[in-house]
Amino acid sequence: MSTFTQVDANLFSWTDTCNVYVLRDGDAALLIDLGDGSVLEHLNDIGVKNIEWVLFTHHHREQCQGAAKLEEWRKRGAKVGVPEVERAFFEKPLSFRKMRPTLNDAFSVYGASYVRPPLSPIAADRTFARMDDFTWRAREFWCVHSGGHSPGMMSYLLKTNGKWIAFSGDLMCAGAKMHTWFDSEFDYGFAKGLYELGNSAAQIAGYAPALFLPSHGPAVSDAKQMLQDYVKKLRNLGELYVRGYDIFHFAGCDQDNVSQPTGIPHLWNVLPHLYKFRGPDYWVNFTMILADNGHALLIDCGLFNRAFLDKAFERMKERLGLKAIDAIFVTHMHGDHALDSEYVRQKYGAKLWTLECVAPLFERPWDFDLAALLPAYSDTLPAPGPLKFDQVLRDGETIIWEGYSLTADWMPGQTKFHACLHGQIDGKSVAFTGDNIFASTVDIKQGGNEAVVAKNGGALEEGYLYAADYLHGLGPDLIMGGHCWALNDPMALIGRLRTRALALRDAFSALSIDDDYRYMFDPYWVQAIPYRTTLKPGEEAEISIRVRNFNACAQTHRIEIATPPGLTAAPAVLEDKVPGEAILSVPVNIRAAMDAKPGLQLIAFDITRDGVRHGQLFDAIIHVGAFVGTESQPKTPAAKTGY
Repeated sequence: MSTFTQVDANLFSWTDTCNVYVLRDGDAALLIDLGDGSVLEHLNDIGVKNIEWVLFTHHHREQCQGAAKLEEWRKRGAKVGVPEVERAFFEKPLSFRKMRPTLNDAFSVYGASYVRPPLSPIAADRTFARMDDFTWRAREFWCVHSGGHSPGMMSYLLKTNGKWIAFSGDLMCAGAKMHTWFDSEFDYGFAKGLYELGNSAAQIAGYAPALFLPSHGPAVSDAKQMLQDYVKKLRNLGELYVRGYDIFHFAGCDQDNVSQPTGIPHLWNVLPHLYKFRGPDYWVNFTMILADNGHALLIDCGLFNRAFLDKAFERMKERLGLKAIDAIFVTHMHGDHALDSEYVRQKYGAKLWTLECVAPLFERPWDFDLAALLPAYSDTLPAPGPLKFDQVLRDGETIIWEGYSLTADWMPGQTKFHACLHGQIDGKSVAFTGDNIFASTVDIKQGGNEAVVAKNGGALEEGYLYAADYLHGLGPDLIMGGHCWALNDPMALIGRLRTRALALRDAFSALSIDDDYRYMFDPYWVQAIPYRTTLKPGEEAEISIRVRNFNACAQTHRIEIATPPGLTAAPAVLEDKVPGEAILSVPVNIRAAMDAKPGLQLIAFDITRDGVRHGQLFDAIIHVGAFVGTESQPKTPAAKTGY
């Protein structure tokens, strides 16, 4: 049971899903954040009879999930203030969830949203600009944009007795720690949110707060040094987080120093039976094994001008003796590696192959809330739909094709849903690694990792750290990566990838408030499968709630499923133990009442893990009524596909 803690004269804190701060003046109060709203039932304990303002630091549900309890107070005059940048998150929350996301949706990582809006709208009476001020009962707050944890997070600075008190949201937690990482992932591994977070922390450090009041965890006295230490940790993470190769400047110098031009324009020969394309600033996904009898196997096929691809195939028939494209093996879940696969299947008769962990991401893409799924490319290309595979290989399964023995292994890296296809070609051990390793093989400054993206699924143990260990054991002579990369003698680079992945894990761990950084990193340690469900009024459907325990010992959890009016969940509360290092999957029935509001709705999961309340961290989408694909959402400028 929560109780009030006095943190300063007439200043109290209350903790439920977040820290709620109550500034008292007589029997009136101003609140910073609201949490689950339980504070409202106990204000009499500190002599408060009237709320005049609630100022939200940011929009995350655990800050405001009790807003419905505020309505009676609003009728009595209570007002709400929010950051201007986040006003739409509060007032139009369903605008930031989609049944059919696309690559360039606003506030998303290639279609996977990084905002966590409330289930229902919260009207704002006042918004605060990046540099604003606000006076309540002769107390002057300086309102300072402190983005990075969320796009428009606001710190409220109050000077009392010559010293600053900082109501800082989730800018930093005590110990120079981070509340969550996945909330700061504003782009596809380019660290925009990370840089904003560091700059915001340095800005607030300038106030030398005598009292630093975060949304989660204990207050910090004399916080300047801790904020500066935090910035150092963020800088260290930034050095390791952004790609371990020279993506924007000289990547083309390192992309391929192996292949030779053939007699077909822009088709290059890596080995006598192994081909790829090469050109200036050219990053398509395509590798071809051409057997002596003219049959071809492609590894990935995407990002092409199809007229160019057709012309190249015709010339291959004329000049290389190409007779048939037997199959395309898709290495991983990202749509840009399969954008042209269905086209090649329909026109040239190719079968589509992949690994068992990859297939569901193409065959049922909207069951998952992940980045860069195939149909998400529909705003930049003719709309691709779900993709069915002709053959799905088991982990470790070997196929014999035209005399070649090729094995498909699970090899996570950039994403957990990734394979490595490998075998002997022309006397060389060749590994087709998709997007898991790119860099110069000889430049010791390059670490080899592609984008680190939590919304690809999988932390480092199921990402680059696994990939490095796997490739070290495989020991390939030649790596054929996605996006036209060809890497000869890659073992030194593989070693650097492992060193970098270990250092990256250390950097995340140093910032984590949990003993295991993966709770901070992974946005899917509680998730609904399917993530999107369509229900007619009066119908119900079963979803699976999956709870992951990263720890070696058993973990207890309580999950309350919050639903809007017209939707119900059975059971509505999940309580159980998850064994160590395991995933527990629990079926839940979601029902839509006959009078349920039609259209898109959110449900959320209010999580308590091992007795610690985390609030409504994760959600799922329910669409009531027939879905016809007419929803809209703000767009951001077109993203560079493929990276």
